[in-house]
Amino acid sequence: MKHTELKRILVANRGEIALRIGRTAREMGMEWVAVHSDPDRSSLHTRFADIAYSLGGSTPAESYLDAGKIIAAAVATGAQAIHPGYGFLAENAGFAQAVIDAGLIWIGPPPRAIIDMGDKITSRQIMGAAGVPIVPGMAEPLADAAAAVAAAPGVGFPICMKASAGGGGKGIRVVRDPKDLESAFKQASAEAQAAFGDGRMYLERYLDQPRHIEVQVLFDAHGNGVHLGERECSIQRRHQKLLEECPSPTIDAATRAAMGETALQAARAVGYQGAGTVEFLFSKGEFFFLEMNTRLQVEHPITEMVTGVDLVREQLRIAAGEELGYDQDAIVMRGHAIEVRINAEDPANKFLPSTGTVQNLRLPGGPWVRLDSALYNGLEVGLNYDPMLAKLIVWGADRAQAIERMRRALAEMNVGGVSTGAPAALRVLQEPAFRAGDYDTHFLESLDLTEDFLKMGDVAAIAAAVFRHHKARRSALQPTAGRRDAWLSRGRAARAHYPLPPSASAGERADRSHA
Repeated sequence: MKHTELKRILVANRGEIALRIGRTAREMGMEWVAVHSDPDRSSLHTRFADIAYSLGGSTPAESYLDAGKIIAAAVATGAQAIHPGYGFLAENAGFAQAVIDAGLIWIGPPPRAIIDMGDKITSRQIMGAAGVPIVPGMAEPLADAAAAVAAAPGVGFPICMKASAGGGGKGIRVVRDPKDLESAFKQASAEAQAAFGDGRMYLERYLDQPRHIEVQVLFDAHGNGVHLGERECSIQRRHQKLLEECPSPTIDAATRAAMGETALQAARAVGYQGAGTVEFLFSKGEFFFLEMNTRLQVEHPITEMVTGVDLVREQLRIAAGEELGYDQDAIVMRGHAIEVRINAEDPANKFLPSTGTVQNLRLPGGPWVRLDSALYNGLEVGLNYDPMLAKLIVWGADRAQAIERMRRALAEMNVGGVSTGAPAALRVLQEPAFRAGDYDTHFLESLDLTEDFLKMGDVAAIAAAVFRHHKARRSALQPTAGRRDAWLSRGRAARAHYPLPPSASAGERADRSHA
């Protein structure tokens, strides 16, 4: 099926990613269906869509995670395909297969590839067999904590303990002292069981001062594949990213080519199709396979800004059966892009979630500034959904320009009513080590944000007091309604004493007669 035959797609997601996918679909001549829970009935993605379909329910489990409801919505609205976005059901192989079984087009990789890459132990086994370098460690799950204690000396300390089905930083513990291993295993396994329904764990060597580098790949159904360079994602806290940039300031051309070819090799090993991201740990000049995200990444816009390739458009073309139509030589990286995630969280209070009603919203703009957002005044920010409210992306001719552009754009932005991580990103951007490109995955946690934000709070309080003073003064100088009416009456009476010029219109003469 050519994309011109794809007339309507359903986006099984919410917020900024639903809007982002829908916009490209519309540019390609397609209609798009938005689904929503009860709290999201007034969200921007429902207002912008061609069709808004209620899933009912107030929690993710009752709406965006209910595969049956979503497939029924696609059938009811006449959608031919389903795009999962990221999060929710995006990497759920059972949902992907159910979409296909319902006679709909799944805009994503084959379910088998999702299964193979979704299980970290299985993916390590497949990558090892394919010759892809993996972090030294185990390729089999551990039976229990005692097995972890027995296996640890062969892996070597420090150890990174990981959940086989993990993601988003859950089910991970770093163990430096052997005596902490048993308790760390029990905690991580319980966390993984609660989050993923799978408490299996494995051990791998923990790399000190690593960098988190990921490579974007695209594969069509005809065996053609390209990579679109790398993204640096090392500014993170507890494996949650705050700021990403493309390209990485530490990867040279030769390493980029090697990592890109390895990413393609990894994707081919599982018969991949669509857009995907192969993640690596980079340390001391070496890189090791970490995992593959079988979906669109949150940070995909920075790759788009640097390469000029609309990744969602490519996803839709591939799902419709089209060939890529270009090879690796066609991918050219120009300039530098940075993304900051605008999350509802309080960096001064250990990044705890922040809730409230968005007000006094002010959005940045200007040359080469992109905002993927679902923000609006009056938006209720609660705890039911992911805290990400928007993504701010900038492009510059070089890294220095991109940094300054992002600083300017963040300074312009205001999201009243909730706290966001934007001040933390500003702090990162002004750090000399970051500006020199000298950082790793521990960089954000090394910053003392609390003291900085306490100082910023004092400045904000002074600014607010000055604003209130000037506002009260302006209000005191404004006339009351009675005084204003008296001034208008005196003005009309005064005008009546002045003769009208010969050129006065009939309307002006009529106005004078009523004065």
